[in-house]
Amino acid sequence: MKIAVIGAGSTYTPELAEGLLWEAESLGLQEVWLQDIDAQRLEVVGGLVQRMAAAQGSPFEVQQVLDRVEAIAGADFVITQIRVGGQEARILDTKICLEEGLIGQETTGPVGFAKALRTIPVLLEICADLRAYAPKAWLINFTNPAGIITEAVLKYGGVRAVGLCNIPWGLKNAAARACGAAPEDVDLEYVGLNHFSWVRRIMVQGRDRTAELLEKLAAPANIPGLSLDPEFQRALGLWPNSYLNYFYLQDEMLEHLRSQPRTRGDVVRELEAQLLKAYQDPKLRSKPKELEKRGGAHYSTAAVWLIRDLHLNRGGRHIVNVANNGALPDLPAGAVVEVPCLVDAGGARPLAMGRLEPHIRGLIQHVKAYEELTVEAAVTKDYHTALLALATHPLTTSVNKARRILERFNEAHQLGLAKT
Repeated sequence: MKIAVIGAGSTYTPELAEGLLWEAESLGLQEVWLQDIDAQRLEVVGGLVQRMAAAQGSPFEVQQVLDRVEAIAGADFVITQIRVGGQEARILDTKICLEEGLIGQETTGPVGFAKALRTIPVLLEICADLRAYAPKAWLINFTNPAGIITEAVLKYGGVRAVGLCNIPWGLKNAAARACGAAPEDVDLEYVGLNHFSWVRRIMVQGRDRTAELLEKLAAPANIPGLSLDPEFQRALGLWPNSYLNYFYLQDEMLEHLRSQPRTRGDVVRELEAQLLKAYQDPKLRSKPKELEKRGGAHYSTAAVWLIRDLHLNRGGRHIVNVANNGALPDLPAGAVVEVPCLVDAGGARPLAMGRLEPHIRGLIQHVKAYEELTVEAAVTKDYHTALLALATHPLTTSVNKARRILERFNEAHQLGLAKT
């Protein structure tokens, strides 16, 4: 097997490499090709991955290349984890939104929109390379906003693809810790979109422990004033993804973000600089503990087990981003959703999850409409479609603000949006 990692200069890559080393024998993994457009970062991160492999007896060969086609050619799996524009674009977009009194968060709302418009054209170029040089490959997308990117790939990329996020694994592990069980004993009935999801039921070794665990898992937030009201949580009757605080506590989250001396992008940029410095240590031969501060926990498990079940036809159950195809009847068939799927050599098949509860149905349909428009805007580069997408998002509180930030995004990132 050959696996290509596009965007391998990411500080997440050692996390992924750790998982690949665990499963190298069962996968028959012979080659891991690391590709990035930043030669310096690739050398630093790739060097650590090579030392990690050597420390485990080099179960696979590690190659570092700048040429994307060379990395992709003949691959069985291609993992995308790119950040178009880097942290600098993220920081700029966040500040533009905060100046307008809008929440600045890179995977949801206007900042996520700007990232999607920068990223979708590049992902579709990668898809073109797959069609030409690795037509049988699976594309595993970890690039955020993962649901929107995956929808663009499935609608316009012409390749086999599954979108991946570590959040479902994080929720599963949190439930396991709360009841003293192993993660593999926990099964979640999970519905929604990427970074916009709810857990309906928590099953532990076949037993429904939802009511008990919802009480335990509804812990106060680390930031005072940013936890959901207990009575609201009881009324909800579901376990909400933490990203839903941007919607349920919009005013409080905006106030918190505007009060911070630095944006999250500034913090991450500093963390990445520290990690890259640590990665240069020739004595370092394993994933450093400091990587936990960057986020991305369980990424290696989620990615490698997904690849394993696709490759070995295991029929495992995974919560991933796929075309709806009736799993949630309240959404279009081609809309990408994040739901439990059975995964085997034929792909990831979503399980039927039934109708959405009224108190989440409208929210999901609202955000999905925004996602559909965002994909269309990125592909057509139509200014008015982009404006409609931004104005449609629940976190955009004014169409006038939508127009102003769109103008700034278009100019700052040279998006090429045209008024037709």
